[in-house]
Amino acid sequence: MEFRIMGPLEVLDGDGQDRTPTVPKHRDLLAMFLLNAGRPLKVERLRRLLWPREGGERSDSLVRGYVGQLRQLVGKDVITTVAGSYVLALGDGQLDVDRFRLLVDKGAYEEALSLWRGEVLEDVDPEGERWVETRRLREELEELRLLALERRVQADLDAGRHRELLAELRRLTRQHPTWQRFRGQYMLALYRSGRRVDALAAYAVLRDQLDGGHAIEPDSELQLLYHRMLHDDVSLHVSAGPPVLLPPDVTGFTGRGELLDEVVGGHVVVHGQAGAGKSALAVHAAWRERESFPDGILYADLRETTTPSAVLEDFLRWLGCPAQAIPASPEQRERLFRTYTANRKLLVLLDNASGEAQVRPLLTSCPTIVTSRSSLGGLTGARRLSVGVLGPGEAIDLLVSSSGRAADDAMTRLARFCGGLPIALRVAGSRLAARPEWTVDYLVGLLEDEHERLDRLHAGDQAVRSVFAIGFDGLPEAARLTLRGLGALSAPDFADWVTEQLGGQAEALVDAGLLETHGVDVAGQVRYRLHDLTRLFAREQPVPGVLGRLSEVVLARVRASRFSLVSGDPATAVATRDIRESVEWLAAERAFLVSLVADLHAAGLDDGCWRLAHLLAPYLERHRFLDDWRAVAARAQESARRSGDDRGEALVLLDQGDLHLAEREWELAHERLRLALGMFLRQGRTREVNHTRRRLGRVHLEQGRLEDAERALRTCLAGADNQRDAADAERVLGAVLRRAGRLDEAAERLRAAVRHLEELGDRHRQADTLLDLSAAHLAQASKSDARAAAEQARGIAVRLGDRLLDAHALLALARVNRAEGAAGRARELAGAALEVFEKTGDRQGAANARALLAQG
Repeated sequence: MEFRIMGPLEVLDGDGQDRTPTVPKHRDLLAMFLLNAGRPLKVERLRRLLWPREGGERSDSLVRGYVGQLRQLVGKDVITTVAGSYVLALGDGQLDVDRFRLLVDKGAYEEALSLWRGEVLEDVDPEGERWVETRRLREELEELRLLALERRVQADLDAGRHRELLAELRRLTRQHPTWQRFRGQYMLALYRSGRRVDALAAYAVLRDQLDGGHAIEPDSELQLLYHRMLHDDVSLHVSAGPPVLLPPDVTGFTGRGELLDEVVGGHVVVHGQAGAGKSALAVHAAWRERESFPDGILYADLRETTTPSAVLEDFLRWLGCPAQAIPASPEQRERLFRTYTANRKLLVLLDNASGEAQVRPLLTSCPTIVTSRSSLGGLTGARRLSVGVLGPGEAIDLLVSSSGRAADDAMTRLARFCGGLPIALRVAGSRLAARPEWTVDYLVGLLEDEHERLDRLHAGDQAVRSVFAIGFDGLPEAARLTLRGLGALSAPDFADWVTEQLGGQAEALVDAGLLETHGVDVAGQVRYRLHDLTRLFAREQPVPGVLGRLSEVVLARVRASRFSLVSGDPATAVATRDIRESVEWLAAERAFLVSLVADLHAAGLDDGCWRLAHLLAPYLERHRFLDDWRAVAARAQESARRSGDDRGEALVLLDQGDLHLAEREWELAHERLRLALGMFLRQGRTREVNHTRRRLGRVHLEQGRLEDAERALRTCLAGADNQRDAADAERVLGAVLRRAGRLDEAAERLRAAVRHLEELGDRHRQADTLLDLSAAHLAQASKSDARAAAEQARGIAVRLGDRLLDAHALLALARVNRAEGAAGRARELAGAALEVFEKTGDRQGAANARALLAQG
């Protein structure tokens, strides 16, 4: 059994399970025993201590009852009875206070300090007034703690870890302003970090405090240290062989195997987004190559010391240059630094550079690693290594190594919430390591709420939010607005035109490590990616109206790109190049546009939501992006209803009918289209009524109800008031007539539809109809006409760059070749079509291709 009173009261059994009493009197009684461990306590004294304000009027039997109950909790052998008194008999190391004293005596200061969880019994006797032993023990342990801290800090100073100590010593001097030993250590750490003026100023602050409040001088040891610094005594520097100024290597470094071998050698810029682990990679690589640099490794954190001149002074001192010989001008220091490094096997690591101007004066012939959020494109001749997020396997490995837990499904979910970002993974792992009573599932539950996720991702003084804040705080206001605007989007990536709409500061955000360049897309646009955690940071300061303004621009752009695919103006003939460019733009923006539909829906911008979904439907149908189509259709329907736009709701129902047709869900398609038809009829929208009837004709065709289909389509033809509607009705009627065996009529209708669509410049539908015409000619045994129609369709598909349309044309040509007796060529064409169908997810097309191949 282990007892802990240095902080909240805790009792742990041999398996580490929490056995801490929960009944208040049991906790009070155990606290008194622990404060008097090994000393006999009579019943009368226990009674006075348990009820100090009642004059000991409670009965002895009540006290004995509590003691008996406590024995059942902590073990009968732990509380013994000796000569009418109770004694808490503990073995060596069972009480954390005893272990703490022993470790301090042995000089194991780090281990001793790890036992410290706060004030003694801070949850049982928070003010230290109930029992005199509490306050006495607190005072003793605080003295021991400060002694252990002081000696541990000195050991770190002796080992040359002065830079790492600065923040801790700054905090200690504020908490204990008159503890002169801490003040001297802080001065020495500043001095060894090249901050002599700050070190002397720290002494002056203490002297003023003592003179003002106590009229005394600092002690003689501190005065001597001050005078040595004032006269720049070089013996104050660490002189333990060649300087190795690196921070400690990263514990449990994971992954990056493909980058590690590339970090050291020549001038290398390791760059990437905030929290990607650039510094960890560079430091680990430097330690890995330590033996290759016998003259030492110089290190500077350029975020802490921003002027190259100060870094040069520090480096020159470490390389043995006397203080009096260090020139005043930066230019002379550069030349001297190059002279000192010229014939030495040194490695230089410049961490957290913000720009080229910080780095250039520090470059020599020595191998140099520079870490930065920017790629520092102005450093010509440098190699650049981009550091991104970790993959799923490496992310879990990092969580396992930093938490000490086993990999399981919960760990996979935790890695997903961290988005593979090393800083987030390390923080999450540290939280689990520090809280052994937490399960991984519990931490995952804490992170599920996006609004609380960044608040939860902290461990001690490590916080993910601070990593983003460093870059954000240094940005101009325009760039901050751009990032805050991007936070409104959920898209995995976005093009440069989006960032232009939100302020046009994308490259500034890339240089700050808050945005990542994601390459150039098929439309020739630069794309950017925002990490999920950066997006949550950006959303903490939203910019009102961003989605509304963006939706207006998007609707106009999608409408323009969609026009070439669905033009209804007979006078407009759109060039093939325009169609290809429109398709390429829509292909590049598909994921962004689908995500924007969801964003508009979530924000209650219902009009923009359903309109964008409706505009996207023809493109998603044409390329059979059925999953995306389902997602936008469902949100569009709800938004149209919420907006109260009857026409919008009917159009969305029409789109859903098309979706079910593409899915070959005939009954569902019929249901949606009947609902849309009823709404259009009530609204008196004649053209939309005809569109819906034409689609119902398609449904009847697929259901084998040929008479109903023909009746609906002839009604559409009669009511068509433009070439587009007539062509669409002619095409479906041709398919119905072909199915009915009226092949001559079918071919006539399809040829008419081809002529209309060619005049309209609608290349996509013209090719679709040519394929139907090829099938009709083949059924007529007119093989040459069938081939001509199929080859014309394929020519259009190739010019448009439409792979799926091309696959359907290949399959039509395969059927023609088979009819002509060229079975080998037919198999070749069907195989090529099948490959495209499988890649694009067109299950029906793939089934048709396999059926043809199965015929031998």
